[in-house]
Amino acid sequence: MTIAATQTFPGPAWQELPEVTLLENWPPEQPLAGVEVLAEAAVRVGAEELELLPDLRLVANYGVGYDGVDVAACRERGVAVTNTPGILDAAVADLTLALILACRRHLVASDRFVRDRRWRSGWAEPEQLGRDLAGATLGLVGMGRIGSEVVRRADAFGMHVVHHRRRDGLPLEELLRAADVVSLHVPLTPETHGLISRKRLALLRDGTTLINTARGAIVDEEALVDELVSGRISAGLDVFADEPQVPEPLLALPNVVLTPHIASATAETRAAMTRVLVDSVLAFLHGEPLPNPVDR
Repeated sequence: MTIAATQTFPGPAWQELPEVTLLENWPPEQPLAGVEVLAEAAVRVGAEELELLPDLRLVANYGVGYDGVDVAACRERGVAVTNTPGILDAAVADLTLALILACRRHLVASDRFVRDRRWRSGWAEPEQLGRDLAGATLGLVGMGRIGSEVVRRADAFGMHVVHHRRRDGLPLEELLRAADVVSLHVPLTPETHGLISRKRLALLRDGTTLINTARGAIVDEEALVDELVSGRISAGLDVFADEPQVPEPLLALPNVVLTPHIASATAETRAAMTRVLVDSVLAFLHGEPLPNPVDR
């Protein structure tokens, strides 16, 4: 049975797999017969790609988000899909709070201010006045495992937390009007694509901070750029609609903190994700039930 991978994955668990064929290009330039397992990260696996792997039986997705995998197309071809949930919650929550702090306390702009030797007055007359986290309202759009970890951290900073999700919490529009910081924690689905629209962005109060460690396409990116260029709000963005492309106007703005999709990028978390991915592949090879099947 042939295992192919779009890349190697970090951590000792990767060495437990039998021989793996590393694909030099994705998608493959020509059909590859005999490949039954594909371990992949951050690539598109749709009907066209599946045609190039006619014997495929498992897509092992490295990450909790699997919006790049056409699960319906896989199901039609009898291809199972797995992901790596429950591993990266703490790391993503940590980066969420880091982005909140960086935006609300102007950490990146202040660092640049010092490096550019523009610091001319004492600490009592700062040119970068931030905003307290204590007492501020944090609005979470989504309240799953990651959102719950964010709540634990926000509580330690004395933030007041409200949330929106389909079955409970505040209506989305009410949350957007009420929050000092809005953080997105929903998967990218047809229902959430463009969820934070131009009309909904307009509901944010002046000075609000938007944090996105979920998926870029959840937000109307063009509308977000317009709001940020105006200076009305600030944002901490780890994800973008067309990665690795970042809208050019954002690069020079002082009210935006940009990171390259690193929410789960700690050595410990990435190794743990590899462990879960490898366990899924080994279960498949041994004919055992898959530990993390994706069915929708």
